This record gives sequence, structure tokens and C-alpha cells, in this order.
Amino acid sequence: MSESASEPPIGARAGREASQGPPDAEARRRTLSSGVANRDCDAEPIHIPGGIQPHGFLLVLSDDLRVAQVSENFDSLTGAKVDALLGAPLDVVFGAAGAQRIAQMAATSALDDAPLYIGSIDVAPSSSDKAMRFDATMHRHDGALIVELETAVATGDAFASMYPLVRTFARGLQEAHSVQALAEIAVREVRAITGFGRVMLYSFDEEGRSHVLAEDRDESYASFLHQFFPASDIPRQARALYLKNRIRLVADVDYKPARLVPSVNPVTGRLTDLTYTTLRSFSPVHLAYMRNMGTHASMSVSIVVRGQLWGLVSCHDHNARIVPFNTRVAVEHLGHMLSLQIEAKEERAEGEYLSALRRTMGRLVSAMGEHEDFVAGLRAVPNDVLSFARSAGAAIVFDDQITLLGSTPDEDTVRALTHWLAEHTSGVWATDSLARQWPQARAHEDKACGVLAVPVSQIFRNYLLWFRPELMQTIQWAGEPVKIEGADGASAPRTNFSPWLETVRGHSAMWRQGELEIAGELRGALLNIVLRRAEERAELANELARANKELEAFSYSVSHDLRAPLRHIAGYGDLLREQEGERMSDKSRRFLNNMLDSARFAGTLVDDLLTFSQMGRAALRPAPVDLDQLVRSVVQEFEVEGSGRRIEWAIGELPRVTGDAAFLQLALRNLISNAVKYTRTRESAKIEIFATRGGDEHVIGVRDNGVGFDMKYGAKLFGVFQRLHRAEEFEGTGIGLANVRRIVERHDGRTWAEGRLGEGAVFYFSLPAEFRNANGTQGAPTTKPRKNHA
Repeated sequence: MSESASEPPIGARAGREASQGPPDAEARRRTLSSGVANRDCDAEPIHIPGGIQPHGFLLVLSDDLRVAQVSENFDSLTGAKVDALLGAPLDVVFGAAGAQRIAQMAATSALDDAPLYIGSIDVAPSSSDKAMRFDATMHRHDGALIVELETAVATGDAFASMYPLVRTFARGLQEAHSVQALAEIAVREVRAITGFGRVMLYSFDEEGRSHVLAEDRDESYASFLHQFFPASDIPRQARALYLKNRIRLVADVDYKPARLVPSVNPVTGRLTDLTYTTLRSFSPVHLAYMRNMGTHASMSVSIVVRGQLWGLVSCHDHNARIVPFNTRVAVEHLGHMLSLQIEAKEERAEGEYLSALRRTMGRLVSAMGEHEDFVAGLRAVPNDVLSFARSAGAAIVFDDQITLLGSTPDEDTVRALTHWLAEHTSGVWATDSLARQWPQARAHEDKACGVLAVPVSQIFRNYLLWFRPELMQTIQWAGEPVKIEGADGASAPRTNFSPWLETVRGHSAMWRQGELEIAGELRGALLNIVLRRAEERAELANELARANKELEAFSYSVSHDLRAPLRHIAGYGDLLREQEGERMSDKSRRFLNNMLDSARFAGTLVDDLLTFSQMGRAALRPAPVDLDQLVRSVVQEFEVEGSGRRIEWAIGELPRVTGDAAFLQLALRNLISNAVKYTRTRESAKIEIFATRGGDEHVIGVRDNGVGFDMKYGAKLFGVFQRLHRAEEFEGTGIGLANVRRIVERHDGRTWAEGRLGEGAVFYFSLPAEFRNANGTQGAPTTKPRKNHA
């Protein structure tokens, strides 16, 4: 079915919009080229057709060089029935000289799966003394030694006449700067050499479709330039044969095959495999396809690049055409040269592209190395990030933080995509149709139809992502890409080759293999950077740990040594005031009192420093602790020491935990002491101690209605010597909250606070619901603290 360019029909396959059924759907059942009806084509045993084209002759020889099989048309050559030749020695057919040449060539291993030209051989018909000359080739395959004969029509100067053409072709290939230029030279020169009416060169894509890159034709032939042929036109087993046998000829589409006699090789007990023969008979479906196309003779030359079937040079003619052996040899040689040139140019283009890609990768790695973290490095070079994968958008997902560059889906979609990737993919992964595997992407095909994912750490769902938008394409097919199914369920060849348009949706530009390989290299470089940063941080942490231990030892030693002198100062000062106080002037007594106050404050500070030092040095003694009982005992202390102050206490339901009771009591005493201290300016002080359960931890809070604090200074609260109020207003050494934090972190918990200036504050700390040590058993916790909110 043909459609005009103004209203292109829409093709039907996964990822494409569906087309309407053809008008004759009831008369013919149709399927697309990738459908079920092609299975019989793919399964057809075309390598064992049981016969040959009748413009030549074929013999199959046994190991002792006797005739095991012969083509049935041999009787037209010898004048004798073919049955009479079975089991006969070679000299019966070729004479003594010809038989001797064949015997000599049969001894070489070069014949294995490789037809070898053994020269011209004379065969004398029994009815005439005049011998006929044939070009003969031999090869050995699947246990059979096969000899092919074709009438020698060339003169002695045939190869010499071909040489200028081949030389011109070779020079043109070397001067071509692109694959497209190579294709145009090839079709022009092959047509000049062979005389076919139309010569096309097409390449196969990843789906097996063939795309006509170049064409040279007589004006009477229809043009297929830039059109596509469906993969089913050349089934898988046909492409496999084209890879093994580089040139194939159909001399006359209306030929009657010459069967092999007998049909089964008596030596091997199998049908003879004609994969490497030139005369092999073709599938009736293929011959009908040629007739439908208006082609009566065809020749195909394989283009093999890096061991794969890259494409074909396909020759067509309206009339039957026997291509002489020497011409075919020349064209096959041109096919080899063309294959090498295409491979060289593709590798050069790919090498230049990969070099540019590696230069971009080098800039990315350099930027990541120059910054504190790799995310900042990538943010600094957004253009390089996008050009690295020729993408319109990119996303950096690290530690649940998402950085978007260019045109991308929203953050929630990107986060959901990383969850899907972590569960369904591994390593570097790419697709040109994300919605086919992750339907949620269908709403974002304008930005993320294709994706390249490079995991930094799949455990934590850290990824580098590149996005490509949908690339809508219109493909011009050489006829509607369907197979017609006959009444018996067998597929029939296409009958219509008029241009037919198809719009392809739901795909981005394809990711090239080189891009995936370079992405893998980038991943390796990135992991090295992350690992190096981690090692640097670990080394810094070790240095800090050593410094902290030394500082703790120093502070303990100094604090311990200062205790005695300070007590002496305070003690002697008290004695001096008692004994000489009445004789002192007011000024002297004031000086003495100030000295005693400072000495006592210094003593308290030393005691607090010793306590703080012990928090990191003393071993925890974990045991069950009833926080309710612990809190009530601390509150009772402050009620006794309250000096008549009225405080409204509210103690909620507190849990039982596992921890060091002495340390936890000290932490609670510090928090409650602060609440008492900072509410003393209130006529009615209110202090609440409460607890909540959140996940795997208990959260304990101490709330007051005191002076509060500005939250912009909240990060300072739990540091050593950090104060938010003047010492003249509220006494204290600035170490109490630091002690709380150290105690809680030793219990694998965290601390934070909330406050409003003039309205009060809440101080929180958490404790694990299940106390565990580093070995995972109940006991002392690990010393690594959780991340604090403050």
C-alpha cells in the first residue's frame, strides 16, 4: 500500500503509532516485517536447496575422487544419462589431464570453505570430438568436495581489460573522504564493469533494515535512493550466507533448477550443503520477490566490516544476464577493497569522535579534581557535562541531593528514576526508549526519551544521568514493510515497492558503543576521585582523633594540676577574710571578695574541664536505666536548692533505655540546670521534660519558657566555651552543653535545640531504642556519632 508524502501513514511496531489495516485485509492476512509470518522465511533451509542454476554444472566427489552426485543437466553436456556417471572416475568426465589437475588441487587444505579457481578445463561431449572449455572452481565443505563448471567466455585478455577499471576504482576509493562518497563511487564503477541496469549500495542498521545510500541506474529503472527495505526482505539465514559467500548471482529469474542426483549425498548421508557454491539455486520466495520487483537478473556483493555484514552492493536488470566468471572475480575484489575502505573510514571517524570525547572527559575529571567535591566540579563546567554525551540535559544525584543541568525532568521524576535504575540495572546502562522499560517516562519524552545512567554508588543511589529528547523520524520504505500471508499460512513475497512513509515515535538518538565505553572510563575516574577524597577525609579524621586525644590528655593534666593551687587560693583567701577582715578597708575587702569569686569560678571551670575530658576517656557501663526515676531525682535536687523559687514542673511518660546511668544523669542535670537558670527572670517558670518515639530511637526533650535564643546562633550551642548570653547575666562555664553532646554521642545519639528569643527553648537529645555495640550485640555503642541537627 502506498501513501503520498503529504499524508504519511503511520507505521505499526512497538514504539511507533499504529496504522490502519489495508483495504484488502480480508483477502490477505498481513503482518509487519518483524512479525510471525516471517518465521518460515527465517527457518527456510536455503543452504541446501537440492539443485543449482542451469547455466553451469556441478559435481560432488567422494574421497577417492569418484562422482558421488551430479547436477541433472550434466546429460546435456556429456550426452549420457547422469546415472551412468555416478561412481565413475574423474577421467571419464574431464579426461586424463583435467582429472590430474583436479586431483592435485584436491590435496590442498586451501579448499576448506573457500572456492578456489583451478583454471579452464576441457570437457568433451561423447557425441562430438570438439571439447568445450569451462572455468572450474573447487571447494570442500561439510564433508563434500564440490566442483563447479561455468562456460568460459573470456578471452586471454579479459583480466587485462578489467585492470584499468579496477585501478580507477581503487584510486577513487582512496580519494573519497566519507562513507557516502565511497558508496557513490562503488555503484558507478560496479555498473560500468557489469552492465547491470541498476546498482544500489545499502547498509544494514541495528534492526536488520537496509538503507539505500547510493544508486546508479538507467532512467528506465525505478529509484530506491535513500529508501529503506525491511529486515524480512533479507532473512537472518540469508544474511549469514552473505557473510560466508561474498558474491551471489541469479542469471535468469525464470530458470528451472537442475536437481542434484541423487538428492542425498551417498558419502555423507546428508543433503549437500551448497553454502559456498556460486551456482546454488535460490529460494522460490526470493525469485517471486524479484519478479514482483521487475528484476530478471541480480547480483549481490557483500560488504563485510569488522567481521560483520555491513551492507550489500545489489545489481538488478530487467533482462536475464550471465555475468562472466572473470567479471565476478573483479567485482568481488572490488567488494573486498570497498569493505576495507569503509572500515578504515569508520574507524577513523570513530577514533576522532572518541578522542574528542576523551578530551571532554579529561576536562570533567580536571574540574572534579580541582573542587572540594565532584558535584561542585561538574557544576562548574555545565557545557562539558552536556557535550560529553551529546545530550540536552543531565542530572547529578548524590547523597539524595539532585543537581539539574539543561533540559531535564523535575527532581521528583529524576529521584524516582534512580530508584528504578538501582533495582533493574547494573553498571553503565543506556536506552533510546526509556518509556518502553519505565512507563513513567512517557510523560517526559520531550526531555528524557533516552537516558544514559552512570552509577557512582548503586548502594546509595548516586548517579550521573544524561537525557536525550525524542527524535521523531519519517522513514521512506521501498513499499509497505509487510509480509503477505497465504491461505496456507506461508509467507509470500511483497508485491508493491512504491514509496511508503512511516513516522517513528518514542525513540531518541541512539547511544553509540563508544559513548558507553567512555562513560565507563569516566565512572572509573570518578570512583577514584571519590575514593581519594574519602581517604583524605579518613586521614584527616585520624589526625584530628590523635590531636583530640593529645588535647584531652593535656586538658586533664592541666586541670588536675590546677585544682590544688586554686583550692589553696580559695582556702587561704577565706582564712584571710575571717582573720583580717575587720581590719581591712572596704576597698581591700572588695578586692579580696573578687579574688575569691574568681578562684571559685576557676575551680568550677577546672572541674567541668575534667568532667568533659572524662566523657571521652572513661568507659561506658551500659545497664537498664529508668529515665522517669532518673529525671525525678534530678528535679528533686533543684526543688531542694530552689531557694523558694516557684517552678511549674511537667514530667511526661519517659522510657526505659540502656546506657550509662551516671553519664545520662549528668546530661539531664546539665539540661535541667540550664532550664532552671534561664527561667529565673520569669515570675512563673515552666519546665517540661518529655519523650517521643521516632523510628529506631527515643527523643527526650527539656522545654522551658525562659529567655530563649536566636536560632541563627543555634549551631554554636553545643560547642565548648560557647555562650549566647553574657556571663554577667547568667553564670556558667560554657562547657555544660558540650558535655551533654559528648555523652549523647557516646550513646550513639544526637543533640539539637530549638528556641525563640524571649519566649523559651527546647533542648533535645536522642537515644537508640535498641542499644548495641560495634559487634551488633547488646553492650557498649559505637563511638561514631549520628549527624546532629544543630
